[in-house]
Amino acid sequence: MQELIEVIFRSDRIGYFINPKNLQIEPDMNIIVKAERGEDIAKIINCSVFDEDYEENCMKNGVDKIHRIATEEDLKQLEAVKKKEVKAKEKFLEILKKHPFDMKLIDTIYQLDGNKLTFFFSAEGRIDFRELVRELATEFKTRIELHQSSGREDARRYGGLGICGKPYCCVSFLRKFNQVTIQMAKDQNLLGNLSKISGPCGRLLCCLHFEEEFYREKSEEFPEMDEEIIIKEKKMYVSKNDYYNDKIDLISDDKEKVTVTLEEYKAIKDRSGNE
Repeated sequence: MQELIEVIFRSDRIGYFINPKNLQIEPDMNIIVKAERGEDIAKIINCSVFDEDYEENCMKNGVDKIHRIATEEDLKQLEAVKKKEVKAKEKFLEILKKHPFDMKLIDTIYQLDGNKLTFFFSAEGRIDFRELVRELATEFKTRIELHQSSGREDARRYGGLGICGKPYCCVSFLRKFNQVTIQMAKDQNLLGNLSKISGPCGRLLCCLHFEEEFYREKSEEFPEMDEEIIIKEKKMYVSKNDYYNDKIDLISDDKEKVTVTLEEYKAIKDRSGNE
């Protein structure tokens, strides 16, 4: 399969296209691509990527092409579209008052050619908004989509600083949301306080996924939790593995606590013949 061009749309959706005309493209360049019922503008993320997960879908459904590099006229059209989006947002909120929905409008995005208008919103639970869609279609005379955002998508749109003091990963560089699990927090000894490992989106921190491989590899060198060891003729058990500092916390039946380095633990096991 030929290499793909990875792009991001104004809606934050990631897409893949091919460059059959061999246009001179580069990252962060605005391009015009085929979209549903017309054209849309997108920004290049990567000029050459092989995506195994996407390859099967491309082979089955085909992959669309880059039409052209965005021109000055395209960028002027984009500015005009942004002004239309402001008015569309105001009209949406006006129409929404007539419906018994508890939803919060997050963003309003027109396709560049105006053939589609998407409203992004957040809400508790699922909402039957079919009647609202019909009313919006009548008002705007274009295809309407309502997209219920997840907590992570909301965090990306609003932006902010994480507990590390830096901009959210999903805003600064993370393009795809990875699956983050409780098992990852367990592997990293972070189950003590879930509120400290949850982001503003209410989900587990994405950085748990980034560091999982390190902890998995380190865990192979360390003993299992509750493993027994004899220290100064006292039976003790592994209560915590500190992979980052190469230390092991031990505790006895009478609650005495001892911390040893990984090297010391292995030496004690070797000398005493502990299993």
